[in-house]
Amino acid sequence: MATISSLSGASSAPQSGLLQVKLQQATRAAEQAERVARSLRAEVSVAQQAAARADENARAVATEANQAEVIAGQAQADVTAIRSASNAQAQQTTAVSLQAETLKALEPAIKSLPSAPPVINTQGQVTGTVVNTTA
Repeated sequence: MATISSLSGASSAPQSGLLQVKLQQATRAAEQAERVARSLRAEVSVAQQAAARADENARAVATEANQAEVIAGQAQADVTAIRSASNAQAQQTTAVSLQAETLKALEPAIKSLPSAPPVINTQGQVTGTVVNTTA
C-alpha cells in the first residue's frame, strides 16, 4: 500500500502544481476583468458628464432660440406697424395734395364771388368792422 500511496502522492504533486497555475491564471484573469470594469466605469462617467454638459448646452441654446423668436416676432410687428404708418402717411399726403389741388382749382371761383354785405345789428350799426379806440 505504500507504493499506492506514494504513487498517489507523486501524482498529486503535479496536480497541485497544475491547480496552483490554474489558480494564478484565474486570479490574473479576475484582476484583468476588474481593471477593465474600472476602466469602463470611468468611461461611463466621462460619457455621462459629457451628456450632462450637452443637455445643459441644448437647454441654453433652446432658451436663446426662444428669445430670438420673441425678438423676431417683435421686429415683425414693428415692420408691420411701420408699413401701416407709412401707408397711412402716404394716404394722408395724397389727400392733402388732392385738397390743395381742389382749393387751387376753386380759387378763381372764390375770388369772383361777391363780398358778403356787412351785418347790421338791431340798432342799425354795422358790425364786424374794426374801430380805432385809441384817443
